Amino acid sequence: MTSTKKVLPFDQLAKLAAAAKGKQRIVLAHGCFDLLHIGHIRYLRQARAMGDLLFVTISPDRFVDKGPHRPAFNESLRAEAIASLDCVDAVAVNLWPTAEETLRAIRPDVYCKGSDFKDAKSDTTGKLQAEENVAREIGAEMAFSQDVVFSSTNLINRFLSTFPEEVQQYLNVFRLRYSEADIVRVLDGMKDLKVLVLGDTILDDYHYCNVIGSSSKEPVLALKHGTSDLFAGGVLAVANHLSSYAADVRLFTVIGEQGGREAFIRESLAPEVRPHLALHKGAPTIEKRRYIESYTLNKLIEIYHMDDSGLPADDDAEFVAAVAAEVADYDLVIAADFGHGTISPAMRRMLEEKARFLAVNTQANAGNRGFHTIGRYRRADYVSLAEPEMRLEDRDLAGPLVPIMQKAAKRLGTKALAVTRGKKGCTIHTPDEGLVEVPAFAQKVVDRIGSGDAFFAISSLAAALKVPSEVIALLGNVVGGLAVGVIGNKKAIDRMSTQKYLTSLLK
Repeated sequence: MTSTKKVLPFDQLAKLAAAAKGKQRIVLAHGCFDLLHIGHIRYLRQARAMGDLLFVTISPDRFVDKGPHRPAFNESLRAEAIASLDCVDAVAVNLWPTAEETLRAIRPDVYCKGSDFKDAKSDTTGKLQAEENVAREIGAEMAFSQDVVFSSTNLINRFLSTFPEEVQQYLNVFRLRYSEADIVRVLDGMKDLKVLVLGDTILDDYHYCNVIGSSSKEPVLALKHGTSDLFAGGVLAVANHLSSYAADVRLFTVIGEQGGREAFIRESLAPEVRPHLALHKGAPTIEKRRYIESYTLNKLIEIYHMDDSGLPADDDAEFVAAVAAEVADYDLVIAADFGHGTISPAMRRMLEEKARFLAVNTQANAGNRGFHTIGRYRRADYVSLAEPEMRLEDRDLAGPLVPIMQKAAKRLGTKALAVTRGKKGCTIHTPDEGLVEVPAFAQKVVDRIGSGDAFFAISSLAAALKVPSEVIALLGNVVGGLAVGVIGNKKAIDRMSTQKYLTSLLK
């Protein structure tokens, strides 16, 4: 049979397996197989020797989570490469993220995995254990190949890297200083942190439109409305990012009495987040509506629905007291301050006095630009700002960035101050290590909204652990790079996505 004829739709592979069941011993192998190499070939040859037929299923492109620039080869090419091997009898692209349902559909006599899966410690996702459970359920033997482990990720990083030369050189040097295991230990350390996060709730309302031209009578851009999405943004997004890293995430925020958004907000929060929602009477929950061109995802106009006057004095005093009653119990306090009134002057003073480790981001946006800077705070242990926000603090548009950072760090007494710089990556300052620059890793930008919040959330955890500044910045750039690949705040950047991306960078 020619290699192209061995590539089948999944349902045909399942029918082929059903026809052979009980007559021939079926072996199933499953994987990504991105960049076919000698390790894959030896693994599949050994798998074929365990039975009469070897069927292989490969992970579809949409479920390959080895980093934003993977897979290097699309599912059709990967299937064709596997089918070209004489030891393989048939290949199909899987329909699911893992092989659990695949096993139930194919019902092989043997499920064979590579030798690198033998060590239970390598099963960081729990997927292998789930597959083993299904193998037992259907009566399949679980087997492992016996051979030297080769890594597609390592080979791609060495010979097929898609990064610019300067980024590749940086990663080569970083790998000499830190291993993947070193960075995973930092992620593990985050599990022990208790985090209180405070800030403005913002609902991001996306309306996707097609531009149909300009009005015939007035110079007005005409749009045809298509679909819409509503995302939990602002401090809600920060809390959701934190939820899969830290042991305990306590959220304090303010929502509006008008509009009936409380149910949506609670449903949008990760189960691990414990919210305290103060009510702003007579006000709406802050909502930022963006009209977006459907094809390019360019934002055309933004409309704010908000009352940013803050809570009335008595309600604010009650809210400050509620936070103050708990703040000392937390290892890290994160102030995601979007300048819309949730964090009042009284709240800032209380946080400065009582937080054990205070991380602050003061975001500049159209609703507060020029009125809201890091200068509102007298003390912070960690600060994360975008470069325009840092420059706004010093009213310096084009001067050298470093002196501005050093001045702010000295005034606030920061243990670390990070400035994100878009495609230039980020610069971080600490009193002991001085200035360190880390390049950006994102190569495809879908939407920048929320990327700074992701950077701030996870880099704050690293800063609270007092790890080297380069590690703080690298982790921030990794989660920020993942976030720009997501439309709005559609999903949080979880621990497993971060760890897989780190593997793709550091192997």
